[in-house]
Amino acid sequence: MIAFSTSPATALDSSGGRCMYEQVDRLREMGPAVPVQLPEGVGAWSVTRGDVVRRLLTHPGVSRNLKKNVPSYEPGSVPWLSPWVDVDSMATAEGRDHARLRKLITPAFTPRRVEAMRSQVEDIVARLLDELESRSESDGAVDLHAAFSYRVPTEMICDLFGVPADQRAQVLRLFVAVGETGVSEEESLAINNDLVETMRTLIGTKRQDPGDDLTSFLLAAREEGDDPLTEHELISTLLLMLGGGSTTTINLIDHTVRELLARPEQLKVLRAAPERWDEAIEESLRVHCPVMHLPMRWATEDIDLGEGVVIRAGDAILICYGAHGRDPGVHDDPGTFDIDREDKDHIAFGLGAHFCPGSHLARLEARVALPALFDRFPELELAIEPEETEHEHTFIGNGLTSLPVLLRRTRPRG
Repeated sequence: MIAFSTSPATALDSSGGRCMYEQVDRLREMGPAVPVQLPEGVGAWSVTRGDVVRRLLTHPGVSRNLKKNVPSYEPGSVPWLSPWVDVDSMATAEGRDHARLRKLITPAFTPRRVEAMRSQVEDIVARLLDELESRSESDGAVDLHAAFSYRVPTEMICDLFGVPADQRAQVLRLFVAVGETGVSEEESLAINNDLVETMRTLIGTKRQDPGDDLTSFLLAAREEGDDPLTEHELISTLLLMLGGGSTTTINLIDHTVRELLARPEQLKVLRAAPERWDEAIEESLRVHCPVMHLPMRWATEDIDLGEGVVIRAGDAILICYGAHGRDPGVHDDPGTFDIDREDKDHIAFGLGAHFCPGSHLARLEARVALPALFDRFPELELAIEPEETEHEHTFIGNGLTSLPVLLRRTRPRG
């Protein structure tokens, strides 16, 4: 068990979607930070006010490294949390270790290098749209999540890291499973073990047959670098990049499509002025942050937030990345999607030293995929009401499990 300085006021809801948004609003009203209970009895401070989120994301007394800051913690003792805190990657490292691990990855995701990937993304998108177009309209509703939103970023990230075709299904299945927070302790443990073994399989494949991919590059850094990666750092980095490199964009595409199909007047504006697609993407990131909570941070000193709230050294802090964009103290009518909104400020990709290095790629994938989808299927419609879409049951991600649509290649006559 991880020690916590106070008794949780409430349990954090894992229903996702509207339930998650409503609870975030209630927690915001309760104070600058509220003690909540997470699965397996883990206590943490939930932070849902935009100004406090920004403060703690860059606070010198807050760390991402559990193992160094909570000596009593035993790695593996909380299975659902293990994939997030027992790893040794740039997501959990601090200072010199963070800089060493980050410099291996960030050069591959600079704006210039990501722009050079545009043609690769375009090829993936065009192929998936061809597959959709080959379907008969008599097939009825199509799950756009499974057929398109999910496949664009997962195929791209698997290509970048050279994941062989026969290993992709297992890799992607596990990255979906690891975000689920309603599973049993035994299931969490099995998922964690499978994740590590799957990464070992990928590493073994690349060790025998290296290629022009990021896994082979990291493997060379593991074996030949001046400051080489440990085996655990290599596995941790692969877990971070393969998982993080797909989930954000999947959710971004799904939410943007749903919002625009529910608001045809805004979609009409984008079709008339395609240069405004970036505005739609930023508004989607604001109102539907793809990752709501990313476990977890830890106080290394007492932090007084005012209003009688003091986070004690050693306490867990669960920062809500989506809270800033939906905070009425930051944005007017924050729950409404509006591409004409002047201020679309959000922290969907984090803030400070741990800002997401894959943000340029996520935006590029969405910028290519979304207009191409609506150009190919200008009469695209939701097959259900927008509020009927099913959400993932988790407080970590903010994704849909399906997005039923009618392709409607041409407008019906009559």
